[in-house]
Parts: sequence; C-alpha cells; structure tokens
Amino acid sequence: MKCEFGAAVLAAAIMLMPNLALADQLRWTITSYHPNVVSLEFYSQSYNRAWPGDGQVYLLDDSAAHSYNLECSPGEQVCYGAWVRNASSTYWGVGMNDTQRCSDCCAICGDGDVESITLTE
Repeated sequence: MKCEFGAAVLAAAIMLMPNLALADQLRWTITSYHPNVVSLEFYSQSYNRAWPGDGQVYLLDDSAAHSYNLECSPGEQVCYGAWVRNASSTYWGVGMNDTQRCSDCCAICGDGDVESITLTE
C-alpha cells in the first residue's frame, strides 16, 4: 500500500509539472588558420537565439582547435557564422548576424558531434 501511494503521488506531480523541453547537446570543433582574429557565433534556425548570445561572440585568435558544446533542443537546426573581426565582408558559414547563405554550415541537435571545421583564408 505504501509503495502504491508513493507511485500515485509521483504520477500526480509529473502531470502537474509544466512541459519542459528536453535538452540535448551539439558539439562543434572549429580551428582558424586565418592570420586575423575571427569572431564566431552559432545561430538557431529553429528558434530566435544564438550562442554565446547577449551580443557576445567567441574569439578565435590562435590556430588551436576550439570546442563548443551548445545546449539545444532535439531536432533544432544550428548554423555557425564566423567573420574576420572588424571586417565582416570576410566570412564563413552564415557570417555575422546569420545574414549569409551556406550549403554545409548547419547541424541538427541530437545527431551527434559536428565534423571538425577549419577556417582558412
């Protein structure tokens, strides 16, 4: 009886909880061999959000491989945009502010790690 009561309470609590979106992760690894500092941002194509967000960007200022684990929703499409700092006319992926088109710069959250990307001149 005690076990049945606990299960009933748990089931009721779950039903009363708001529907929470299950989170997943998307891991990107990006290396820049460009001689200038490169700004990098990731843009959701499914929702109005970006990583790191809040007007910030990731900086690539060396030739090391940098990894980014983005928390995202399963099935969410995420694209990267990179550009030479203070010279957004030189860009990769969707560029600064997600304004360009690309053929191979997006990934789907939940499909595993993204293949490593190398930015060159």
